[in-house]
Amino acid sequence: MSYVIGIDLGTSAVKALLVDKNGTVAAEATRSYPLFHERSGWSEQRADDWVEATLESIRELVTSGSVDASAVEGISFSGQMHGLVLLDVGGSPVRNAILWNDTRTTEQCREIERTLGDKLLSITRNPALEGFTLPKMLWVRQYEPQSFEKAVTFLLPKDYVRYRLTGELHMDYSDAAGTLLLDVAGKKWSEEVLAAFGLPASLCPPLVESHGMVGTLLPEAAKRSGLSESTKVFAGGADNACGAIGSGILSEGLTLCSIGTSGVILSYEKDESSDYKGKVHFFNHGKENAFYAMGVTLAAGYSLSWFKKTFAPNESFDQLLSGVGDVKPGAGGLLFTPYLVGERTPHADSAIRASFIGVDGSHERIHFARAVMEGITFSLGESVHMLRSAGKSIDKIVSIGGGAQNPVWLQMQADIFDATVVSLENEQGPGLGAAMLAAYGCGWFDSLEACAKQFVKYADEYKPQPEAVKTYKDLFAIYQQIYTQTRGMNEALVAFR
Repeated sequence: MSYVIGIDLGTSAVKALLVDKNGTVAAEATRSYPLFHERSGWSEQRADDWVEATLESIRELVTSGSVDASAVEGISFSGQMHGLVLLDVGGSPVRNAILWNDTRTTEQCREIERTLGDKLLSITRNPALEGFTLPKMLWVRQYEPQSFEKAVTFLLPKDYVRYRLTGELHMDYSDAAGTLLLDVAGKKWSEEVLAAFGLPASLCPPLVESHGMVGTLLPEAAKRSGLSESTKVFAGGADNACGAIGSGILSEGLTLCSIGTSGVILSYEKDESSDYKGKVHFFNHGKENAFYAMGVTLAAGYSLSWFKKTFAPNESFDQLLSGVGDVKPGAGGLLFTPYLVGERTPHADSAIRASFIGVDGSHERIHFARAVMEGITFSLGESVHMLRSAGKSIDKIVSIGGGAQNPVWLQMQADIFDATVVSLENEQGPGLGAAMLAAYGCGWFDSLEACAKQFVKYADEYKPQPEAVKTYKDLFAIYQQIYTQTRGMNEALVAFR
């Protein structure tokens, strides 16, 4: 039997999957690494910690799976987006990596907007947000000039790990799209953006397709991982792009709902013609010459985790949500907005905070639990609404993450989104997408679609219920007013936090 390995480099840990030609996960391994918050709003990691954790995870896969190294044909990667890794002439990081959830760069975002104006959206297809890479680069140049002067190139997190394994510098289009330096439609580094900020083109690594082979393992990497030096290494993609691949989102009409700590609505785009005017993200897909539009809820699963930690710390999620299906849609007139850490789509607002609206004496804890679930789904429904308002047809949604573990929540998604919602038999998310890119790159299949037919299996299907759809449509109209009505109050409360 032949195998491929999919590496998912997350914010808190790396997960490695050993997958055979049938799409069966033969083994998996995980290693965590520290996250540093030196100051409020800062979020950093040591890039070499990713490398160590990845090599250890691969070695565990090979040994625990009792697999001969020669049977592993290829390896590919999924990675947390936007993180800045600056390398010196010797290929070593000049400082810690600045991550996607770092918010120190508001000043630089405003500078980007002033400098580029309308060209920002026409070239990069995305607004200037703190999470993106270019603002981080400008911050380092402004506040740590000595570090920036040492930098000769930059990479994103998974690209640095791959570089250490192969000695080759590359970046794929799906991850490059999140830097604010890529001409997304033209699939090239933007000379105009680089020139506007006085950045040399040499700072940007060569671009490659996600399924493109970029090398084989260096002797030291092969020795430490337990793999053969001849193992083929493929570029991989951004975590959301790989999550889409691993969920079979590879054609028009398919949309992904992912509820993890944050939440994502991601819809396949066959070309670059759609124009959402920066209201949702627009990135290159991991599938060649395809794209995706994406809306983000910052505190999706985090909102439910916060509720449990605060009001039921000694209970399991199953205990917390027991009976939630007996509460009618609308939670007895109780609404929740999941703005615990601000919001991304459709309100890019770091100051807004969460609200419970409509509380009365009849409400019990189970009503609040249902309201939290509904509020998270309403927030994701904002992205669905925006995509539909731009002419996008959304009929079938594949649901993954924590929101796909609870049948009540899956039905809730179908009713709020007014679309058929399906779960997956063996959900492995971005790691499986990375493995699929390796399988396609190795020539196991003639397309990613053919690979998905073998690797991605649908499970239960949930149809929208007309009565619940109507109730939620009416409630959604009220939900959409809460942001505007509470924005001023939340801005005033910032001084008291």
